[in-house]
Amino acid sequence: MENKTIVAFDLYGTLLSTDSIVKHLGQHFSSTTAQSISKSWRRYQLEYTWRLNSMGRYDSFSNITRNSLRHALAEHGEKPEKDVIDEILRAYDSLSTFPDVPSALGQLAHRPEITAVVFSNGTQDTVTNSVHHSPDLSPHRAVFKEIITVDEVRQFKPAPAVYAHLAQTIGKLPSSQMADLWLVSGNPFDVIGARSCGMHAIWVDRGCRGWIDAALPDLQPTAVVHDLNDILTVIQ
Repeated sequence: MENKTIVAFDLYGTLLSTDSIVKHLGQHFSSTTAQSISKSWRRYQLEYTWRLNSMGRYDSFSNITRNSLRHALAEHGEKPEKDVIDEILRAYDSLSTFPDVPSALGQLAHRPEITAVVFSNGTQDTVTNSVHHSPDLSPHRAVFKEIITVDEVRQFKPAPAVYAHLAQTIGKLPSSQMADLWLVSGNPFDVIGARSCGMHAIWVDRGCRGWIDAALPDLQPTAVVHDLNDILTVIQ
């Protein structure tokens, strides 16, 4: 990977749409409830990772995903049987991509100077399942040369150790070569985590809201795109 541009793609919320679980939730709940549960589930899923980071604790992303689903269901007064919860979680392994993903990855397959990897909070098994079972993403899985997760570090994004682990895994020195790496993410907290560590980071702003994250106002994305296809014009 020494002479290639390394691009790390976040998975959930960047390539895979976590909102696509709404369709499956709609098989068990009303449309309005399904949409609300989906949003709460994602919120608690991320919140739990940040809480654990702050407390110096760790649990697998698989457990966090299950526990945050239970939280969201309880918040909505829903008490489905265990087999229903298990079914919903299995469906999470088959999320749909955002509409712009297949064409962008198709273009990326013809850019041999770029080495693409998946970089995720998920466990190795969970992320591999998602990449291989998503009906939209699986046809493009060969684009990714490696799947890199946080399990070994036992911390979550945006902890600095996670981005250092990414660098080390692909043969870069965290102390001096972070600027050789690009992150592509739809999650502002991930973008800021990467920028804080010296990486380049492209924020995928599909909602066209503009950059409003103010956790560290001096840190901005290297670039903002509204469509994943546009990243290839940024990364030269």
